[in-house]
Amino acid sequence: MKQILVFILFATLLCWFMFAPVYKHIIIVRQAVLQKEVDYLLEVGANGSHGYINAAMIAESRDRMAERGFDPGEISYVVGTNSGVGGMDASAPVWRGTGLRLTITYPYQRLFVIDQLVGISVPLASDRMGATGMKMSEYVP
Repeated sequence: MKQILVFILFATLLCWFMFAPVYKHIIIVRQAVLQKEVDYLLEVGANGSHGYINAAMIAESRDRMAERGFDPGEISYVVGTNSGVGGMDASAPVWRGTGLRLTITYPYQRLFVIDQLVGISVPLASDRMGATGMKMSEYVP
């Protein structure tokens, strides 16, 4: 009985040591892709001809994220400004000098199951990783 228990513990630790680097790289890549998308949307949205991030830009972003393996329905976008005005209205773009802020979040899902088996406390599957950025608008009417 003791040998079976030792074998199970050893097999669990061996699996954890083998697969831990793989899923941690997945987390790092997901975080980097989220940040890259935030930077891209802010670059486009805060340029001199836009001054906003609207629903059409977000829909295109969801398509790009789906190409990279994300579930588009799970991605959450929050657009705001540092002055309190909305940043999503194309009829009222954010003027130059006002910060346009974007936050994109995505759930961790079940990436930490192996850590949980070993006994490490992990975030819930519903917890979200995210990326945030702010860029000063360059829009001048």
